[in-house]
Amino acid sequence: MSGRVILSVERLDVFYGKSQILFDLSLEVAEGQTMALLGRNGAGKSTTLKTIAGLLSPREGAIRILGQDLTGRRPHVMARAGLGYVPEDRQAFPEHSVEDNLLIAQKKGPDGRQDWTLSRVYEVFPLLAPLRHRLAGQLSGGEQQMLAIARTLMGNPTVLLLDEPSEGLAPLVVARIAELLHHLRASGATILIAEQNLHFCLGIAGDAAVIDKGQIVYRDTAAALKSNDYVRRRYLAM
Repeated sequence: MSGRVILSVERLDVFYGKSQILFDLSLEVAEGQTMALLGRNGAGKSTTLKTIAGLLSPREGAIRILGQDLTGRRPHVMARAGLGYVPEDRQAFPEHSVEDNLLIAQKKGPDGRQDWTLSRVYEVFPLLAPLRHRLAGQLSGGEQQMLAIARTLMGNPTVLLLDEPSEGLAPLVVARIAELLHHLRASGATILIAEQNLHFCLGIAGDAAVIDKGQIVYRDTAAALKSNDYVRRRYLAM
């Protein structure tokens, strides 16, 4: 991994009540890196992203963005520090238009940059432009996923977290999401994707970490994971 570290997660222990979900979990995402966090359903992927986003508080460990310790801070603090989070259930405002959903999220990044504007979103997400006046609750699942990603980018994040972006979508829509993420990666975005769709992630991410039972059990390049039959069979086969 090269470049400065944007997101650092160090030795997280996370509990739901008395049940421990994450165990001593650590990972780093560098500037311009696209990392896939892969694992079966229930392995701890979503819990990891929710903890980083401030929706859950770790009992032990540290979360840093650009070296700033933000462990246990609330979601709005994490967002202001440059973290953009696209949740698994998308959470569009259903009674507001597509454009209103985008404008609600509009803000400058922590360094004052505003690379993502309404016009750029409609350029990069051409599917949304003709839907700008449609209520978000009337969109298809794929359209809502596009909107959720675009809305998060309107906050000009330093690092983008995506929780299961391909889940429940038709193959054609998944291909469109993959094309979009390729574009973001090529533009230098820093991305962490939590997924169980191995094929989807290996086509996008340059690096991968595998999580099993709340622990990171493998880290390497996506190409190395693709050729590692043992790891794929043991931790990722459905």
